[in-house]
Amino acid sequence: MSVTPVLDRIDSQLPEALERLMDLLRIPSISTDPAFKPDCARAADWLVEDLKSLGFEASARETPGHPMVVAHGGPEGGPHVLFYGHYDVQPVDPLELWDRDPFDPEVQDTPKGRVIRARGSSDDKGQLMTFVEALRAWVAEHGSLPCKLTIFFEGEEESGSPSLIPFMKENAEELQADIALICDTGLFADTVPAIITQLRGLLGEELTITAASKDLHSGMYGGAAMNPIRVLTRILASLHDDEGRITVPGFYDGVPEIGDNLKKSWEALGFDEKTFLGDVGLSELAGEEGRMALEQLWSRPTCEINGIKGGYTGDGFKTVLPSKASAKVSFRLVGDQDPQAIRENFRALVRSMLPPDCEVEFHPHGAGPAGHMNTSHPAFETARLALSEEYGRDAAYVGCGGSIPIAGYFKSILDMDAMLIGFGKDDDAIHSPNEKYDVESFHKGTRSWARILAAMTETN
Repeated sequence: MSVTPVLDRIDSQLPEALERLMDLLRIPSISTDPAFKPDCARAADWLVEDLKSLGFEASARETPGHPMVVAHGGPEGGPHVLFYGHYDVQPVDPLELWDRDPFDPEVQDTPKGRVIRARGSSDDKGQLMTFVEALRAWVAEHGSLPCKLTIFFEGEEESGSPSLIPFMKENAEELQADIALICDTGLFADTVPAIITQLRGLLGEELTITAASKDLHSGMYGGAAMNPIRVLTRILASLHDDEGRITVPGFYDGVPEIGDNLKKSWEALGFDEKTFLGDVGLSELAGEEGRMALEQLWSRPTCEINGIKGGYTGDGFKTVLPSKASAKVSFRLVGDQDPQAIRENFRALVRSMLPPDCEVEFHPHGAGPAGHMNTSHPAFETARLALSEEYGRDAAYVGCGGSIPIAGYFKSILDMDAMLIGFGKDDDAIHSPNEKYDVESFHKGTRSWARILAAMTETN
């Protein structure tokens, strides 16, 4: 079946596709906040009904957290493709930094083109809907789906995916397919279509240090009583040495050096680190000394302090000596680094630095190893050629500094290779105020999926 009429329909129906995306974006499906649990269920139900309209057998499956959307459809006899996305979104705080209501989406004209402005517009509702809209156009033109398809939409990706592994294990047979497609990544340097071949893992840890049994007056107790903020900041400052290396014992166990051929291929991409940093008001690389930017982003591990809390932080001044101080710390992992070993070593380091009268509590926030994709699977080159045709330039195999644990779970739980293709841009502000998704990215992403599915069906 020809892909040309499908592409023509995608072009002509872009306004309607954008309206459907707007409807989904209006649902505040913030998975990490229990107050939005009904909205997460509403987003799942919205997707179920939309998939049913395309001929899928679809349902929202209950979990201890938010529902999983699972759907099946398409003809037998060709490739069986599973497509994964997530319908939940990040919190919107600080709300005052948004230019408009995060859940009142709008298409805006900007100096860089038209953009969809709303929470979830890029991560991941807009990207998820590129695939759905490609299928909609295919069904409208050919009367059926292009191949056998399983749809798997998660509702907890932005809150650590606590229900994901149990659900995948319990439904492993139903979720089996020839290959998994994941649309939660982006273009390279905002212009080059890309297929992700390696991902960093992610480990999250929250620590709270307690000293006195209550907040104290800094005049009456200052100097005599231990301040937990002082303890916490000393620990956090010790996590990196002067050359940017991480000091957690055993942290670099399992970290490989990239080969010369891979390093040369990354150098050939022409990545402009000055522009990359300059776009966000920075100028100098801050990672390990002697490593080029793409190494720091794709193949080296990190330790980042994501938030600190303690004492009085409101307007004015309060001379308080706080009882507690806390921080959220995340580690991006590469190679064969063991997340659980790093968690234990980090905790041991913190405990070793505690002075008398202080105690610490830890709260884990997810742990997933790095991922490596099997590019020898024929679908990779098929997809790369289809992307190249759509964009009029060669698509690239690249790394990604982000962490998408589902890619590894497809392999470890379902023994299924995964291919990550996305159409986001670095300036989409996906976890920040004023998140956006370029209309062009949405449009070309939809066209790309139509081409990829057509090519995979033809070459099967």
